[in-house]
Amino acid sequence: QVQVVESGGGLVQAGGSLRLSCAASSRTSSSYDMGWFRQAPGKEREFVAGINWNGGSTYYADSVKGRFTISRDNAKNTVYLQMDSLRPEDTAVYYCAASWLPNNLPTKYPYWGQGTQVTVSS
Repeated sequence: QVQVVESGGGLVQAGGSLRLSCAASSRTSSSYDMGWFRQAPGKEREFVAGINWNGGSTYYADSVKGRFTISRDNAKNTVYLQMDSLRPEDTAVYYCAASWLPNNLPTKYPYWGQGTQVTVSS
């Protein structure tokens, strides 16, 4: 098993940037594929970005492609989500999750963090 804890959320103006971090507890966390998801009030949880176990492959939702960058540092057991050119519609609780396969389906991620709030003001 692996536990993940998100940090780095906050309030930012439209056009600004934030970097989210996801710290994993397990020494074997580098073997997991990782994903970022978000959930806005009244909406379903949606995929944002994913990265495979060694960082060699990344994939993004169309809505964030070109603005967000996912990366990982396995020496620190940490995954990052750099968010640039933020928009009010990016406002949501952002979750980090771990899986054994790279994919964009929430149901395929067994391990989740508690989430961190990101609010983008217009």
